[in-house]
Amino acid sequence: MNVKWSNHFFGSSTSKSGLRTGRYSWYLALMALVLIAGIACSSDSAGSTPAATEEPAATAVPRVTSPDGLERVTQTVVLPPMMPVHEQVATGAPKIVEVRLEIEEKLIEIAPDGTKMWAMTFNGSVPGPMIVVHQDDFVELTLVNPATNTLQHNIDLHAATGALGGGDLTLVNPGEEVTFRFQATKTGVFVYHCAPGGIMIPLHVVSGMNGAIMVLPRAGLSDAQGQPVKYDKAYYIGEQDFYVPTDENGAYKEYATVGEGIGDTLEVMKTLTPSHIVFNGAVGALTGDGALSANVGDNVLFIHSQANRDTRPHLIGGHGDLVWERGSFDDAPQTNLETWFIAGGSAGAAMYEFKQPGLYAYVNHNLIEAILKGAAAHINVEGEWNNDLMEQIKAPGPIN
Repeated sequence: MNVKWSNHFFGSSTSKSGLRTGRYSWYLALMALVLIAGIACSSDSAGSTPAATEEPAATAVPRVTSPDGLERVTQTVVLPPMMPVHEQVATGAPKIVEVRLEIEEKLIEIAPDGTKMWAMTFNGSVPGPMIVVHQDDFVELTLVNPATNTLQHNIDLHAATGALGGGDLTLVNPGEEVTFRFQATKTGVFVYHCAPGGIMIPLHVVSGMNGAIMVLPRAGLSDAQGQPVKYDKAYYIGEQDFYVPTDENGAYKEYATVGEGIGDTLEVMKTLTPSHIVFNGAVGALTGDGALSANVGDNVLFIHSQANRDTRPHLIGGHGDLVWERGSFDDAPQTNLETWFIAGGSAGAAMYEFKQPGLYAYVNHNLIEAILKGAAAHINVEGEWNNDLMEQIKAPGPIN
């Protein structure tokens, strides 16, 4: 019995030897007699009631905390919405996963009307590539800032611990590269972004310089009951708010260099009113020829990041069967959500098993932002229609 707790409960004192003294010593003597009688009774009835077998204690597997002696692998990153080749369940011990990201400042077209802006990118895409590792892996990341760029850059990974997420260790000038390593100790999906300091932090983020990293549990994902669950396909959707200045006639301005438009862009940013809100770098990037695909019966994992503003993904015609809304895979997923919330500066994940063929729309369900600003994607699903799930009973016609 805990001494402090028992002193509080019984109001008695305790000697240096740990023996209780005082006016309740009779109580302890009585308890001793009851205990002796109980042991005797238990011995008499042992033949009729089988004794419980004590389970052996599980052997704790020590977590790897040092990269010494670990196998090295190189991850070939790919452009979103695609994901790099990866295992859903880790095999063997943690690894050192080598990743190389190259910064590119480039003029991109962000809308069908020809609007262009200077983007700051990881590997030339908005968002930057998805990185996938498992818990306790070590990420050894090389960040390259070619001499063709004009600005300082770095990387802050929300999955990393210390040194401003790595930002303090990775500031590179044009013509430089840097390598640093961190252990992925937390599971989930996390944003990464450039954060070179001061006003350049939000400027670089809203110029497209952000991406995501997924840290899977070593045993893979689990459903709400803790049972293993796997996905057949996974897509990475990066939502991006852009702030493109306009001239006196309301036409979007275009600049010759990345530096030329910084002052005007900062003024638009101060209004907190984006000119465009898009998926994967441009209006319509994930529709038409860029639409995603799936088959009836596929479990599809959608990873959604927004490095700057809150958003609310919704799958029109489907649901979030399993949703890790705040991104952590250590937490049980929510189930059967119609719309889920992604806080600015974070990423979340949702899984859905497609049950009907046809065109699905995946949108930011602020429908003004989806339809008028551009935050929408399409998924083309192949397969057989199930009339038991939905059927048109009567086609449109004149009112009777």
